[in-house]
This record gives sequence, structure tokens and C-alpha cells, in this order.
Amino acid sequence: MNKIITIGREFGSGGRELGRRLSQELQIAYYDQEIVTEIARRTELSERYIREIEEHQPLLSFPIHVGRSFYPAPNPVWDQRMSVYQEQSSIIREMAEKSDCVIVGRCADHVLRDMAPLRIFVYADMESKIRRCREKAPEGEKLTDKELRQQITAIDKRRAKYYEFFTGKAWSDRLNYDLCINTTQRVIRDMAPVLAKMV
Repeated sequence: MNKIITIGREFGSGGRELGRRLSQELQIAYYDQEIVTEIARRTELSERYIREIEEHQPLLSFPIHVGRSFYPAPNPVWDQRMSVYQEQSSIIREMAEKSDCVIVGRCADHVLRDMAPLRIFVYADMESKIRRCREKAPEGEKLTDKELRQQITAIDKRRAKYYEFFTGKAWSDRLNYDLCINTTQRVIRDMAPVLAKMV
């Protein structure tokens, strides 16, 4: 069976960088945005649209009809989001079956649960996440600390709802993971070699 590492991460915690550096240390495949690109290729949806919907909880619509029963009406947005998740799950499985790899986000720990991946969750305190976001921000972006804090909190809430919807589990529950890593005041490039040795 292939060596599979999945990484769940809070926004700004450095989880994506840790996954990329870990894959380099181990010399194995790394999948993140590549999954979005492959979904776009297979579904003919734009990558931008897929990124917008892939971490949002699908919204159900149950309009009331005449009579005493509730009937779910056709919902194209719901159908498309479910289709993207199913395609994403299929691609993740194909990638994991093909070779040793690190997969970031996208409920990969749940999708691949029967393949016994090493499930990592990366988190940090708010000050560290704000600092990392500032370091990686596009040139000219001038968000206040309050605005950044609100953005980070909103993204993490969306990720938590998305994860809970598709897995039935709490996103930040430590029992869902084999290793939880606190990157507060840590340098990611220094952590990756140590983690690689452990793996």
C-alpha cells in the first residue's frame, strides 16, 4: 500500500507549506491545486468557480408545496456542488492509488480512510496566522488586523462546516487525526525535515 499523508489545516497556519516541504523531503507527490485543475479538466467548470464552491457547505432547499408533505425541489447549485465533491473524491483516490503522496485539504483523510493515511492537522494561534497571511499577501493588500482576523475566522468556519457536512465529524476534533501540529511561532522549513524523519 502506498504511503499517504493527508493534511487538514487552519487558514494561515502554514499547513500548505508544510505539506509541500514534507513532500519534497520525502520525494513523493504533492497534491493541492492540482486537484482543482483536474476537476476543471473533467467537468469543464472553471478553476475559479471550483475554488469558490469546493470548501462551502452545500445548501439544501426544501420549499413547502401544497398539501402536508415537503418535497425537495431541483437545485442546480446543490447538484453541481455535490458533483464537484464526488469528482474530487474520485481524483483523490486515483492519486493515492497511483503513488506515495501528500494531499492537502478536501476531506482527503475521510475520502481515503480505508487506505489508512497518516492524518495530520496543522493549527496556530491567531497572531501567528495573521503574521503568515501578511507575509504571503499580494503586494498592495492593506488589510487591518481586524479585517484579517475576520477573514481567517470566516474561512475556518467554512472549512469546518464543509468537513462536517461530508464526513459527519468535527473538523478540529483531534481524534480525527494521528498527529496535530501547532505551528505557533515556528518556522515551517525547520519543521519539515523533523516531520519527514518521523514519517
